[in-house]
Amino acid sequence: MLTAARLGAAALSAALLAGVAAGPALADSPSPTAVAVPDGLYGKSDPTYDGVWRQSLALTALTAAKVTPADSAVDWLTGQQCEDGGWPSYRAAGAACDAKTEDSNATAVAIQALVALGGHQPAVDKGVQWLKANQNADGSWPYNPGNPGDANSTGLAVNALFAARTDPAGVAKPGNGGAAGKNAFDGLARFQLGCTAPVDQRGAFAYQPDPAAGTLAPNTLASAQAALAAAGGHLPVATSVHADATPKALACADGSAPATIPHAESGEAVATYLTAQLTAGGEHLTLTTPGADPKPDYTATAWAALALVQSGHPEQATDAVDWLEGQGTTWTKNGTDAAATASLLLVAQAAHRSTADLTGRLTALGPTPKANAAISADATPAKKKSDGMGQFWLIIVGLLIGIGGGLLLSLQRKRNPNL
Repeated sequence: MLTAARLGAAALSAALLAGVAAGPALADSPSPTAVAVPDGLYGKSDPTYDGVWRQSLALTALTAAKVTPADSAVDWLTGQQCEDGGWPSYRAAGAACDAKTEDSNATAVAIQALVALGGHQPAVDKGVQWLKANQNADGSWPYNPGNPGDANSTGLAVNALFAARTDPAGVAKPGNGGAAGKNAFDGLARFQLGCTAPVDQRGAFAYQPDPAAGTLAPNTLASAQAALAAAGGHLPVATSVHADATPKALACADGSAPATIPHAESGEAVATYLTAQLTAGGEHLTLTTPGADPKPDYTATAWAALALVQSGHPEQATDAVDWLEGQGTTWTKNGTDAAATASLLLVAQAAHRSTADLTGRLTALGPTPKANAAISADATPAKKKSDGMGQFWLIIVGLLIGIGGGLLLSLQRKRNPNL
């Protein structure tokens, strides 16, 4: 179950799409003083808890939109990496790295951003090595090293491995006595509810097992976050693969299904759960926080949409994407929240929706890019629908001129054989 201290961490660290303004809740206590926003960073809010997070999302989304970010924006992200390969949530200029505050979530999204940008393989390799070094023996990842793993952090780490073309099945810490350890897929599977759960909960992910009983309780945010990894995806989601229209539910009728869902069935199982939750919730997921009234969860809904597209079920994501776009002004704070704006842009890109306005809004929140596909002088202009017809008539006119010239020359030769 989620503890009060870890709930904020789940809401942002698992929120690839930072939708519920949960950044400050990531730490147990607020920042004592506001931090000036560094040059090169997207967004104007205090970066203490989400600087690397929002920068990584922004760079990933803009790169997918064919925008070449400013060097200062990329340099800021690479400059946040510590010597051991990990990233903290934010590190002030000149501040030393603290291994205890480096986190798997910032590291995972930074890796995905640098892979998308290209040309940063040494930094990517160091980041992957950091993930391997800080994996738990059960195959999972915690938010900060040395803690119990959670579904959200494990999902992000698997996303990063996929992006870096590192097979998660081969990423495992050696067990006791040199025995083979649990791999990344094993770590993710330990949070997923299988055939022993009630039918309507099967395929869901828990944030963490109950510390006392070890039981799993479905969590929509954890399910939506982990689903992209279960489907074999990473940021940005760019797939045209279509599976059956309806996700395939777990086959549990004969009672012989394994207690842990195999990785090959994991993505479809959680897609089934998320599709049902979206339908029941009016095409969005709901955030339930202890002591607070339930409210729509932009983050979880966006994650769910990305995962459904990745798993080959874009039709099941359509209404959720419509809902997110309808809530865009509120979610992005009228385009001033860099993380939310980048997140919505990632969703729009995955769903093949119009992205020009979001790209422009996100671009305006950071340093002037080096190139923008929409306005670049060397960009190839779109063909007009009339171009093909114009070329057709040009050919016809050319042929008529040629034929006319030939006839004229023939008549002249008949009149004057010496020509």
